[in-house]
Amino acid sequence: MRRDLPYALSGLALGILLLGNAALAPDAAPVRAIDVALVLVMAAALAACRRYPVVALSVVTAAMLALHVRVHPGVSAAFPVLGAVYVAAWRGHRSATALASLVFLGGFLARDVSVAPAGRPGQLIAERTALLLGWFVAANVAGLVSRQRRAYLEQVEQRAVEAERTREEMALRRAGEERLRIARDLHDSLTHSISVIKVQAGIAVHLARKHGAEPSAALLAIQEASGAAMRELRATLDVLRSPSDGDGVGLARVGELAERTRAAGVPVQVSVTGQPRDLPAEVDQAGYRVVQEALTNVARHAGPATAQIHVEYAPAQLTVCVTDDGQASPARPVTPGVGLRGMRERVTGLGGTLHTAARDGGGFGVQATFPLDGPA
Repeated sequence: MRRDLPYALSGLALGILLLGNAALAPDAAPVRAIDVALVLVMAAALAACRRYPVVALSVVTAAMLALHVRVHPGVSAAFPVLGAVYVAAWRGHRSATALASLVFLGGFLARDVSVAPAGRPGQLIAERTALLLGWFVAANVAGLVSRQRRAYLEQVEQRAVEAERTREEMALRRAGEERLRIARDLHDSLTHSISVIKVQAGIAVHLARKHGAEPSAALLAIQEASGAAMRELRATLDVLRSPSDGDGVGLARVGELAERTRAAGVPVQVSVTGQPRDLPAEVDQAGYRVVQEALTNVARHAGPATAQIHVEYAPAQLTVCVTDDGQASPARPVTPGVGLRGMRERVTGLGGTLHTAARDGGGFGVQATFPLDGPA
C-alpha cells in the first residue's frame, strides 16, 4: 500500500486542481454532484494505476472526457490522462497508451469545435490541440524511455550477479585444481617412500622369524607406524581428491530456502509427493538451484505473489515445480534472462527438460524434470 500512496496523493491533488479550475474558469459550466463523482473515480483509478495500468488508463480517459464534455475545465482535464499514459507506457502497454491518447485528443477537439462561438478563430482551437498533442507524445516517449532505462539497469544488475557467480565458480574450480595438485604431490613424494619403508620393515620381520629369531621392538614399531601412516595418508588424499564440499546443497535443504524467502516477504508453500530417496549428487544440487533461481525471480519480478514449491519423486524421474500467482500473463511474453538460461543449461546438461511459461490464470511456472534411470 505504501508503494500506491504517491499515486493516490497525485490523484487527489489533480482532483482538487480540476475542481478549482472549473470553479474559476469563465467558460466552465457549474460543477454538480456527478462531476465530483467523476473526479473521485479518476482519483481512485490513479491510486490503482501501478497495479492495473491499462484498466486505470481506460477509466481515467473516460472520466476526464465526460468531465470535459460536461464542465469544460480546460486543458487541466488532460493532466490525469497524461499521468496514466506515462505509467502505462512505463509498464510496456504501448498500444493502450497510443489508443487512449488518440481517443482523448479526438474527444477534446470534437467538444471544442462543437461549442466554439461563431466568431472564435479556429487557430486558437488548433493551437491548443497541437499543444495537447505535444504533451501526449512527450508522455508516451518519457514512459518508453523510463522502461528502457529500467530494463537496462536490470540487465546490468543481472550481469553483475552473473559475473560474481562466475568468479565464485572459478575460485572453486581453482581450489579443486589446487587440491588435486597437492594430492598428486603428496602421493608422488610420500606414498612411495612410506610404502618402501613398510615393505622393507615387513621383509626384515619375515626374515627374522624365518631364522627363528624374534623381531626387535623397534622393527615392529616401524612396521606398525608405516602401516598407520599409509592409512592416514590415503584418507587425506581421498579428502583432497573429493570434488564436493561437506556442506553441499540439495533438495533436503529446500525447507531452509523457503524459510529465507518467507523472511524476505514472499509467502512460500512446500509440498512433496512420492518417497524421498538418495539422488545423484549432480541431480540433487541442480534441483536445489532450480528452486533457488525460481524463488529469486518470484521475489524480483512477480510483485505481490505467493509461491508454491512441489517436489515429486517417481521411480524413473524427479520433477521440481515452482509456480506463483504474480503479474505474469500469457499476453505478455517473458524474455528469458540470465537466470532462466542458466537453469535450462543446468537441467539439460543432466539429460532433463525445463518448461518455463506464464500461466493462464496469471503468474509464472517453472518445471524441471530429471531422469533417474540412466547415466548423468
